[in-house]
Amino acid sequence: MKRAPLLALPVVVLVACAGCGSSDAGGNADKSDPPAAALACLEQNHIPATRAGENGDELVLDSGQKIKFYLTADEAIAEQFRGRGEGAEQIGTALLYVEPETSKEQDDVLHDVEVCLADL
Repeated sequence: MKRAPLLALPVVVLVACAGCGSSDAGGNADKSDPPAAALACLEQNHIPATRAGENGDELVLDSGQKIKFYLTADEAIAEQFRGRGEGAEQIGTALLYVEPETSKEQDDVLHDVEVCLADL
């Protein structure tokens, strides 16, 4: 009879440790909120941006680019087909609007933005 509590001890330890982890392992943004997760990633990469849009579904970078988020990747693609995504690059559920011509510095920033969006 005394063995049952001893056998339960490893299970309790495993359950307690399951929630443990490094705070830098995945960031602290809620992945179910893509604009917030993207904003957190941009901030980690020192790319200033603000959340905007009627529903908070847009990010505006200080360098002028805009990111618009949709519920699904198909919805983002449909926006392009409707002609409302001209000049935008579709990355997952987001459309990244960029100027037709960019500088080397802007290209470096855009690369980091694209990586953030691709990791969502």
